[in-house]
Amino acid sequence: MCPALDETFTSLPLRSLADAALSRATALGAAHADFRLERVRTASLELRDARTAGAADTTTSGLAVRVVHDGAWGFASAADLTREEAAATAERAVEMARLAASARAPEGAYGAHGRVELAGEPSHGEREWVSSYERDPFEVPDTEKVDLLARRSRALLSAAGVAHVDAGVSSVRECKFYADTAGTVTTQQRVRIQPRLAVVAQEGPGGLDTMRTLAPPTARGWEYLTGTGWDWAGELERMPELLAEKLRAPSVEPGSYDLVVDPSNLWLTIHESVGHATELDRAFGFEAAYAGTSFATPDGLGSLRYGSPAMRITGDRTAPHGLATTGYDDEGVAAQSWDLVREGVLAGYQLDRRTAALAGLPRSNGCAFAQSPAHVPMQRMANVSLAPAPEGPSTEELIGGVERGIYVVGDRSWSIDQQRFNFQFTGQRFFRIAHGRLAGQLRDVAYQATTTDFWGSLEAVGGPGTYVQGGSFVCGKGQPGQAAPVSHGCPSALFRRVNVLNTAQEAGR
Repeated sequence: MCPALDETFTSLPLRSLADAALSRATALGAAHADFRLERVRTASLELRDARTAGAADTTTSGLAVRVVHDGAWGFASAADLTREEAAATAERAVEMARLAASARAPEGAYGAHGRVELAGEPSHGEREWVSSYERDPFEVPDTEKVDLLARRSRALLSAAGVAHVDAGVSSVRECKFYADTAGTVTTQQRVRIQPRLAVVAQEGPGGLDTMRTLAPPTARGWEYLTGTGWDWAGELERMPELLAEKLRAPSVEPGSYDLVVDPSNLWLTIHESVGHATELDRAFGFEAAYAGTSFATPDGLGSLRYGSPAMRITGDRTAPHGLATTGYDDEGVAAQSWDLVREGVLAGYQLDRRTAALAGLPRSNGCAFAQSPAHVPMQRMANVSLAPAPEGPSTEELIGGVERGIYVVGDRSWSIDQQRFNFQFTGQRFFRIAHGRLAGQLRDVAYQATTTDFWGSLEAVGGPGTYVQGGSFVCGKGQPGQAAPVSHGCPSALFRRVNVLNTAQEAGR
């Protein structure tokens, strides 16, 4: 069944409010104006040892107007959804642009970006788009949600060695109306969901550890928690035994290892070392205060050896069930897919209309997003993913090609420098590989490299059967900070001779 737009949202006077704002901005001399009206509903539910520990359900709504006037940006937002307030918001946005223009540094001055120019985008007329899901989580009674999570928690608590179980789920329904002076008018709705389930075990003094589900957040509905898209029964059955084995596992010996990295871990490495590094505002040096700039500067486009020839990374706003998937971005740009790294060489960037124009490109690839109507759109990450090999090996076959190595599963902590170049990642589960076979778990593992050395050591990627889409609800960027949802798909992958640290030894230094 195809999901429908929320009638309580579409019944609002969307076009009337947009017309009031855009006509006022145009009358005041704006060269460009766009209008957004959003309603974002967010809910969360938490259980501790099968008992409800907390719940929240909030809705944020409002309108926003952004303009280009006298070559400068202006932005304003409001909560009052009336024509009078929409026009007044446009007036405030124009006034902000006038103030920004008066304070603009002279052309050529250090740090001056000059007049705001936007890359072109054809008018798309009136369009509607709804993400792909079957059952809206906001239509599911809380009693049904609690019952499902409590049943799974009790089953885990009955397993030997499990001391505690934490369970929860977060859901978002994002309704967005957009209109601009070029004639694009879009009404869109996105639903996303993030399950959480972790077991805690204790064995002897200080023998405390946890293990979380590997189920990633996704742009699906409640059906995701009842079987569509994830093998819940199989994973939950194995978790207590895996955690017990982890508690007994030996600590890793530091050194050089071949790594087979599971998609449940590799997605985060892609996010930090490729996703952020190929945001063009970072590469230009415009975004530096929050998590730094990028080593992948524009002079390396088409020549920078990012990784081995097995590496193809795409930016994609169209991937099925991707958290960053949409029909049109917050600048009215249609969703697209493109290469960021092709055969190991830097091939592209993530763009909004401003950075595309600065790069001399004719069009953005649709990467503008605002967290809420109170936030200005900025260049945000697409679904950035590592392509599988069409006839590539299975995970077992990748492991079979390793004499001495480690199979890395699940994400945990990470660290990366301000240019997205030197990094260290840990994981949830580590398995020793000996002569092509798994030989029990290890503890205290972290892998460390520079971005280009790590991706340069990529020898093989798995086939489509190993491909999984991970991601995050809350990728942070900007000042004031904004959070954006984003997915990263990847297959299992084999990396040769990667430096491995013992985190327990490092902590004891």
